[in-house]
Amino acid sequence: MSGKVGTRAPAFTLLDTDGNEYSSSNLSGKRAVIAFFPAAFSGVCQEELCTFRDALADFASINAEVIAISTDGRFANGAFRDANNINFPILSDYKQTAINDFGVAWPDFAGMSGYTAAQRSVFVVDSSGDIAWKWLSDVPTDLPPFDEVKSQVEAAG
Repeated sequence: MSGKVGTRAPAFTLLDTDGNEYSSSNLSGKRAVIAFFPAAFSGVCQEELCTFRDALADFASINAEVIAISTDGRFANGAFRDANNINFPILSDYKQTAINDFGVAWPDFAGMSGYTAAQRSVFVVDSSGDIAWKWLSDVPTDLPPFDEVKSQVEAAG
């Protein structure tokens, strides 16, 4: 599988911050923003997820869901959610299946040999489950182009 534009988004089932399974099937029939981020409690990740939090009503008004995925455990993600009042799902990909399926695994992240994190990336998935647009960063401090994300979600069917 891969996260190529025009292909079916890889299916996943991951744990949310409360330990419940969250499946990509929850997004069926909706547009989705799937934001992969490297690490809870890093400044850039906080800014990214808080920006999505602040735009959530805009996404909801066009029938779009926002979810975030990192390789952090659900407990770290839960503390991060609570500290930042994040009101959308933050999922734990601790087994690294989704980051591998989407092609956004970042091995030896931050110079830590053996530690694999998610590459900062955003996928827009249309209501039929296909990847309509993606953005990838090779620099962990780069933020996604939020206005472009929103316009791509609006354009996705």
